[in-house]
Amino acid sequence: MSTATNHIAAHKLGPLGAQPELSEMNQMVQQSVHRYAEEVMRPIGVKLDRMTPEEVIAKGSPYWEAREKFVGLGFGVDGLLELEPAERATTMSILFEELGWGDSGLAITYGAGLLPALMSAVSGNPFCRALAPDEKLGCWAITEPDHGSDMLDANGMIFHPQGSYGRPNCVATLRGDEVIINGQKSAWVSNGIAADVCILYCAADSGNGADTKRGAVVIVPLDAKGVSRGKPLDKIGQRALNQGELFFENVTLSKEHLLAGSDQYVDAVYAIHTFANAIMANVFAGTARAAFELALAYAHERKQGGLPIIRHQSVASRLFHMFRKVEAARALAQRVVHYNFTAAQPSLHAAMTAKVTATQTAFEVANDALQIFCGNGLTREYPIEKIWRDARASMIEDGCNEVLAIKGGYYLIDPELL
Repeated sequence: MSTATNHIAAHKLGPLGAQPELSEMNQMVQQSVHRYAEEVMRPIGVKLDRMTPEEVIAKGSPYWEAREKFVGLGFGVDGLLELEPAERATTMSILFEELGWGDSGLAITYGAGLLPALMSAVSGNPFCRALAPDEKLGCWAITEPDHGSDMLDANGMIFHPQGSYGRPNCVATLRGDEVIINGQKSAWVSNGIAADVCILYCAADSGNGADTKRGAVVIVPLDAKGVSRGKPLDKIGQRALNQGELFFENVTLSKEHLLAGSDQYVDAVYAIHTFANAIMANVFAGTARAAFELALAYAHERKQGGLPIIRHQSVASRLFHMFRKVEAARALAQRVVHYNFTAAQPSLHAAMTAKVTATQTAFEVANDALQIFCGNGLTREYPIEKIWRDARASMIEDGCNEVLAIKGGYYLIDPELL
């Protein structure tokens, strides 16, 4: 009996791998978002990847077509928050994994675009929520030219005792009934060049000088007087995601724009960082899955030595390890989102764990996928080199993985054991 006759095919898993059966609603979510990711995100993502940063956000760019169709899918903030926590967790995990499968740069622009609306709604602030309706593109401005991932360490947990934070690059002065903003945010503000509204995290001055641990969170309409923008960054990957500097010169707003004051600042950073890292995990679990699926399909098509290369032991072994990493990353991402949406106190430590795992997995799997494509993987004729470039950025976004690992390690300290 031939080897081919003896071969027993593996049981095929579902579209989301070893995922328990979804509810009817979430099956519809998965199918509709996957269709959008395949038919809209992937082809438009390739177009945007080959355009200049200025062309990506220009009027008439395919970016705006993709965004309009995403908004049309109906995944607005209010609708998501109306779901029961466990159902919301499943829905958002499916949503962002499929978006990451389609194009991670577009997935991040959509996720960042929701942040002003989401945090305003969660905070129960109707004034700020009205400034950030779902149809307006949002951005999250926290990092500064002199302060990168350390801006996410608002409580100074990992700050060296001999270190000096130095002068903040952006300060919100809280005076009477006004908030006056001066300074700048770094070139890494996602959606910064194209956004309509910003959720700004910065140092605050309530009359005793700027304090980086007692900052302010302000919803800033980006057509406010005194706001200006830099040039969009020209990057190796995630080129569909516009990023650039924001400048504030005596931007004066009413205190109604203040989403969180000095006493709530550390908690506010914790909240947005927890959400952002968990969603990053879903997105890049999807990106890892995309790289694996492309490599698996290619390994069946490509022949060397008279056989499809998946028949070669080294390729089969590599694909197996890629598959197990994808499954582990997506399972952890879903688990963390579910925990954080249902627990009394969400866990930043868990969110960072998922983010580091998924982004590291995305890059490793994309790198292995490129190796399976071999020389073809280096060319733009095949999609894997773009995914490889896109995945590389993820290990720096939303806190570089090294800083998150240090902070995560410190969260493991049990004072009772010291």
